Amino acid sequence: MIGDNRIVIAAAGSGKTTYLVEEACRIVDAKVLITTYTESNEAEIRQRFFDLVGHVPANVTIMTWFSFLISHGVMPFQGGVFQFPVRGMVLVQAASGIRYKNRMGIGVPWPEQDTGRHFFDPAGRVYSDKLAKLVIRCNDASGGAVVDRIARVFQHILVDEVQDLAGCDLDILAALARSRARLLMVGDPRQVTYLTHHEKRLKKYADGGIVAFLRNELPRKVHVEIDETTLNRSHRNSSVICEVSSRLYPSLSATRACECVGCRKNVGSATVLILRKDDYSHYLDRVRPMQLRDKVTSPGVDPNSPSMNFGESKGRGFDNVVVLPTEPMRLWIADPGAALKPQTRARFYVALTRARLSVAVAMDWGDGRLPEGFSLYERGAEATMAGPTGGR
Repeated sequence: MIGDNRIVIAAAGSGKTTYLVEEACRIVDAKVLITTYTESNEAEIRQRFFDLVGHVPANVTIMTWFSFLISHGVMPFQGGVFQFPVRGMVLVQAASGIRYKNRMGIGVPWPEQDTGRHFFDPAGRVYSDKLAKLVIRCNDASGGAVVDRIARVFQHILVDEVQDLAGCDLDILAALARSRARLLMVGDPRQVTYLTHHEKRLKKYADGGIVAFLRNELPRKVHVEIDETTLNRSHRNSSVICEVSSRLYPSLSATRACECVGCRKNVGSATVLILRKDDYSHYLDRVRPMQLRDKVTSPGVDPNSPSMNFGESKGRGFDNVVVLPTEPMRLWIADPGAALKPQTRARFYVALTRARLSVAVAMDWGDGRLPEGFSLYERGAEATMAGPTGGR
């Protein structure tokens, strides 16, 4: 079999950034690339090196995924596909390289054969949604030389937040898995709040389907170990938070709270609460949680208390949070069989798993039986919550 490849499925709060950095630090006789989707994740990885060893080792390179694709996927072999210089990348949020709109108002892109206008804007910058496809084009035109060069430059390739990769990015992962480099991927399929792009290719794997992609699309001779145990314990969430949040993804192994003495010190009575609207201001005043909302315009947010969007909170941790759920989220709490769109399910999972001590879901509840794992917030209960202030 080809390669010594592995993907580690990480629970929220399991310490995956620390794990990646420690894995990189163990490699002293070869070049290591660590790549991740966002610039904030790149900065976090860099800071973790300084926290653990005081510097980034000389054999380690840290780059965002887009920077990696431009620097090592396009520029070294651009002459085989196009002859003009690459001026960088332009981040797009919708379909790019549009030639005209048809009668239905749908944009029709320039054909792929027109490389300059299909892949690039007038300033010579690669469209972000087509960058991975251009790398594949360069690799095919060079007889695989792009991926071969990457594997010679970096003998170990560590991919953080792998669940955020989509479309042709997955083709690049497959090519790296077939190469001589060792590929280590870490991510949580439950936290797909961002995607590199929304390419139709391999769309069925876009919403947390990275494990299914590796199982279904790689040749049998290309082996990728699927590790669901190493990072399955949360150092942030309590047992009850793990239990409730894991129900959002019944097909994946349920996460568990760690048993570290330091992590479990002063956790008090960790709870998942239903917070009635009449008690909302009282709860904010006494507990001082971080408010988590779907978007800036979400109703019910107290403007005098800190708040954050679900997606923005990804990777963060707080003692206590209050979640302002969308209507589909409220329906799921009442009935776990209720339908949730993949992105809604992922954002709700992220929101529920930000707290170390307590999660309060702001919604009114009748006289019916509370969902399993939930308690009803009663005034005075905040006195049992841990922490000197019970706050952030």
